[in-house]
Amino acid sequence: MRIVVLLTSLALAAGAAPTHVQSQVSGPPLVGRTADSVATVSEVRRMIAQRYVLPERRAALDAVLADGLTSGRYAVADPALLAERVNTDLERVGQDRHLTFRFAPGEVAMLAAGSVEEPGDNAVFERLIRRANHGITDLRLLPGNVRVMTYDGFHWIGDETAAALNNAMRFLSGGDAVIIDLRRNGGGDPKAVQHIISRFLPAGTPLVTFYMNGSPEADSLSTLEVPDDQRMIGMPLYILTSGDTGSAAEEFTGHVAGYRLGEIVGTNTAGAAYRNDIVAVGDQFILSVSVGRPVLASTGTDWEGKGHAPTVETEGPAALDMSHAAALRRLVTSAPAEERPVLLAVAETMEARAQRREAALPLNSYTGIYGERTLTSDGVRLFSRRNDGEAFPLIALGGSRFAVEATPAMQMVFETIDGVVQAMTVVYVDGPPQLRVERTGPAH
Repeated sequence: MRIVVLLTSLALAAGAAPTHVQSQVSGPPLVGRTADSVATVSEVRRMIAQRYVLPERRAALDAVLADGLTSGRYAVADPALLAERVNTDLERVGQDRHLTFRFAPGEVAMLAAGSVEEPGDNAVFERLIRRANHGITDLRLLPGNVRVMTYDGFHWIGDETAAALNNAMRFLSGGDAVIIDLRRNGGGDPKAVQHIISRFLPAGTPLVTFYMNGSPEADSLSTLEVPDDQRMIGMPLYILTSGDTGSAAEEFTGHVAGYRLGEIVGTNTAGAAYRNDIVAVGDQFILSVSVGRPVLASTGTDWEGKGHAPTVETEGPAALDMSHAAALRRLVTSAPAEERPVLLAVAETMEARAQRREAALPLNSYTGIYGERTLTSDGVRLFSRRNDGEAFPLIALGGSRFAVEATPAMQMVFETIDGVVQAMTVVYVDGPPQLRVERTGPAH
């Protein structure tokens, strides 16, 4: 389940092992090949007629391809141009993010490197999945014991992937709140979706039903039994999304939204619901054909063309900070009294960074020497350096208050007279008393 499939960058479709259609690659792709447009388009028409997910749309797709042949629109020698024209027509009539046609002889060769005789054996696919750590690109611990997984693909190659995901789930389950970042996740395999979402729902909860190749018979998935050390039912959960969140990543988002398991933070997802297969057409072209329609058990619908709307709308990198802040403010209500000031201070800092708050004065107004601290500015941010140590960026909280980015519970408050900064007070929310220091000179 992928929007765009680029094997060389591991944007791999899932739902089924790659299928090979008339693939006869015997070596590296040759330069200067010409396109046999009639044979190529005929094969695309055959695949769509046999397998396209919506039978009622097959005739319209076939008609536009037939017209391209009879009108001479596809009578071109350049295979890249042929692919572009076919793809444009499929896109216009199909309105389907998974239905694509591309000139990609290198990818055809990579598909051919897998075993055509044994569909379950695809060494190239598995090697790429391992190199991408099964889609898990980052695990982080944020202040307040908020744990983050950056997950860039719902990849699946069986037990190896399950083991990698189990390790990640154990890490997340040790947190007080969880953030899963799907902003760059274009999709993958429903088995990976099932594996992860099962940590947040009781076993046996219906998830999704797939209607494949236009067949009325359905294939349904439900949640799995999971070990106690990976169970996260009821834990505060935040899913980060963007317009690049597609397909299987949208299925996962749909379960979270439909069962109200947590907040969706970011922007609307791509709206690419269908499952697809990747097939080689001849030895030069790749067809992604939609073969399955998913229906979510929690809503009774799919998300094709619509996507999932966020519950907290915010752009770009701000989504992580806003989720972190929201998690901390939720955790404050149940935290010990002595921990609450720190949680609130960190939450304010994260919100300020996400909102790009501005200081009361130009940043250069705050630069200078304050005892053993020197404050400098690059015109965009303010930095604090203690003696000859590392310079740490500050985050404007509003007015003349700043937080130290590396230690958000440490704040700096500046005093001004007639718009001129006179002194700075260092405030440790979780530490020693306040320390006031006069401004004694400009920064070196």
